[in-house]
Amino acid sequence: MMSFPVQSRASNGSHFAFASLLGLLLVGLLTLSACSRAQPAAADTIPLDQAGMWANSVEELRALKISNAEISELAKARQAGFSDPSCVTLIKVARSHQKPFADGQSVVSLISVGSSEQTVLELARLNQLSLYAGEAQAMRLAGLSDTVVLGVAQRRSQGLPVLSGDKLAALKNAGVNDAELLDMIHKGVTEEQASRYISQRQNAAGGHGFVYQGRSRRKH
Repeated sequence: MMSFPVQSRASNGSHFAFASLLGLLLVGLLTLSACSRAQPAAADTIPLDQAGMWANSVEELRALKISNAEISELAKARQAGFSDPSCVTLIKVARSHQKPFADGQSVVSLISVGSSEQTVLELARLNQLSLYAGEAQAMRLAGLSDTVVLGVAQRRSQGLPVLSGDKLAALKNAGVNDAELLDMIHKGVTEEQASRYISQRQNAAGGHGFVYQGRSRRKH
């Protein structure tokens, strides 16, 4: 009668342990591979280098997880003369608004008409940079100051009615100074009231003008 060798329990246990270890290793490798594929590619900061940004500023932007699209927009601002700290602030402000930075051309437009970096940053903080940049640029070209531009932006950010850039430019052309323009903005003077005031100034007989006092006027 033939007999067959009987595998020992120790041998069975050894094979089971080896198979289990092999399975765990395979699972680990698959997990690492999946994680590697899930990791986003590092942003290409070469455009910022080419725009003249310092290495420490680039690293600060990397820490803010800047995207390639944001780098492209920020490079426009940097090439227009925006400083490194202001560029970093633009990204931080965008993060505070929970949206990507996409207003590089708006920055370029405002810088090109003489707006200061602080004005641009304040517009960004008010969340008015993309919404208002075109009109703000036109206002600057019409000779209106950054102070007036920001006065309008603040009203807009609060959802309050405010004079249009065209009407403010007409008021300036009629001889209204910045202090009076800001007073009109803050008091919520309407387009109709502003038009009447312009007519009163233009029709003043004998060269007498009028000093703005809110909704009233007096001769001098």
